[in-house]
Amino acid sequence: MAKSKNVERKAKIEQLRREQQRKERRRSMAILGACGVVVVALLAAALIPYINNLREDDKLKSTALNTLGVSEASAGCSPVKKETADGSGQHVAPPTPIKYDSAPPAFGKHWGNFLTGSEIRPFYTVSDRPEIERLVHSLEHGHTIIWYDDTITKGSSDYKALEQIATKLGTDSYVMVAPWTTKDGASFPSGKHIAFTHWTGPKKQQGIWEYCTKASGPVAQTFTDDYPKENSPEPGAA
Repeated sequence: MAKSKNVERKAKIEQLRREQQRKERRRSMAILGACGVVVVALLAAALIPYINNLREDDKLKSTALNTLGVSEASAGCSPVKKETADGSGQHVAPPTPIKYDSAPPAFGKHWGNFLTGSEIRPFYTVSDRPEIERLVHSLEHGHTIIWYDDTITKGSSDYKALEQIATKLGTDSYVMVAPWTTKDGASFPSGKHIAFTHWTGPKKQQGIWEYCTKASGPVAQTFTDDYPKENSPEPGAA
């Protein structure tokens, strides 16, 4: 009798053990399934923007610069302004701030540590833009800078157009798009939110400005054609 009860007790224990194992397997499979869903979601979150960016880049390659943004007639640009320039080769030790008379500057004294390598990018945001004093040094080296003010925010049509213009032109064009904030100095002229600047040279150096209301590929094309990187105080520099 006792032997029979022991056998029965062992059978129940074995049954409970197997049920527990089944529950643990089901729980493990559920956890693995949930992990799999999370992994797939994370991969999708990373890959979808990447794929969309590739598609946008491919589309942009076949898009002409003068079709980006608004037309020249709709850009609301003022006549090009020119002013005799100075400050070439006049370096101020960083981090000494330099006050520029113009908003934004097209020439002037600047820091000696000019931008190089991966620091040079076609498009800068408020969070990653180099100091103004270094950007002015880039102007001396032949760069054209397209500035945008605080009214042009991320996601807006003008912001997107400027990103496309910057990407289309690329670093070889010596064109950079950068923000101009209220902390940097005075505002642009009333109604203007974009400014093109270039520093001509090496002889008869001039600061060049063109202020516009809207982002325009045709305006960018004309300005960079009229003021190429070779027309600068230090052509051929980085």
